[in-house]
Amino acid sequence: MNIGNSEVNHILIAKTCGCTSSGRVAYSFVDTYHALCLDRKEIIVAELQACERLLKYADEPESRIIQREIDDLKFALDLIE
Repeated sequence: MNIGNSEVNHILIAKTCGCTSSGRVAYSFVDTYHALCLDRKEIIVAELQACERLLKYADEPESRIIQREIDDLKFALDLIE
């Protein structure tokens, strides 16, 4: 059986973890079968989209952590292309 389309629009979800000064952003796959067929660029783009969604709901200390992560992901995406 081949799965053509998923009901889930997003591949990854992002969460902040750790303290507000040195916090990190953690990612988890929504559907596990996506982990088998994604390349690096698709994963970085999905991480970027997850961070942008998370940024809408973040308060000030978390938004700095997320914005730093977005900047790092954009830099990594520029290096790949």
